[in-house]
Amino acid sequence: MLETSARLLKLLSLLQVRRDWTGPDLAARLGVDVRTVRRDVDKLRTLGYPVNAAPGVSGGYQLGAGAELPPLLLDDDEAVAVAVGLRTAANGTVAGIEETSVRALAKLEQVLPSRLRRRVNALGQHTVALTPTVARVDSGTLTAIAGACRDRRRLRFPYAGRDGGTRRHVEPLGLAHTGRRWYLVAWDVDKEDWRTFRVDRIEGEPAPGARFPPREPPAEDLASYVSRQLSVAPYQHRARLVMHAPYDVVAARTSMTSVHLERIDDERTRLTVGTPSLEEVVLWIAMIGVDFEVEGPEELREHLRSHAARLLRAAGGRPG
Repeated sequence: MLETSARLLKLLSLLQVRRDWTGPDLAARLGVDVRTVRRDVDKLRTLGYPVNAAPGVSGGYQLGAGAELPPLLLDDDEAVAVAVGLRTAANGTVAGIEETSVRALAKLEQVLPSRLRRRVNALGQHTVALTPTVARVDSGTLTAIAGACRDRRRLRFPYAGRDGGTRRHVEPLGLAHTGRRWYLVAWDVDKEDWRTFRVDRIEGEPAPGARFPPREPPAEDLASYVSRQLSVAPYQHRARLVMHAPYDVVAARTSMTSVHLERIDDERTRLTVGTPSLEEVVLWIAMIGVDFEVEGPEELREHLRSHAARLLRAAGGRPG
């Protein structure tokens, strides 16, 4: 009995992680035969979980939304409270749990009965925040994108970029949150390249399209890729420095949206920053408060010498 109960919980977890499963795939994950999977699915249905099944070679199992909330040890008020709390966290008001909240909200809204979904939506539509400090993003847009990333479905959406409004057709990879804004990393089908999109500039809820096969992602991890795209790629000049301090020290004194950091060893960190003017970045680098050496460009060294001489004269000394 314990083995069966544990298997049912694992089966339910698998159905929540991915939208579609074939019988043989589930059997392989659970270490049982297909007939046992069918029996376990029937048991989940008797417990109130709406598991849909499609026959045939391309068929499979899918966890859907039913008329009643499945037994999650939550009553209606508790379920609404959890959904509202997740939406609040997904909008960036609770630091450090934004991405986890979006994933959890996508799972919960998938099985919420319509009467509870209406209550949650009503709270979202008729609640305002005073003096917002971050770009507001609709949680429906976030969950739609998260679901498309999970299911590997293409998305189409109007996008208000720097060059005006365009329609984009993408294969979504993942979401990144900087503490102030949400970004979607996706393969742009029309431009045939990886792109980063501000989610608050997506107009309306993205429309899902066909499934797409996995694509080789950018060489670096998602957070590092977004950091480089925001802090380096848009600018005319790039400064590269070796900071004589551990990675954690430099990271605490900078921001991932303003610089790109790479750990060299326990005592050194490579910092790359984009800037419209190398002269502007000189004093900002000095204010980080650690020793450094310039890897490039040579023009940055010239600006450092000029500013150093000026500061030394102001302090009553002479350039050496």
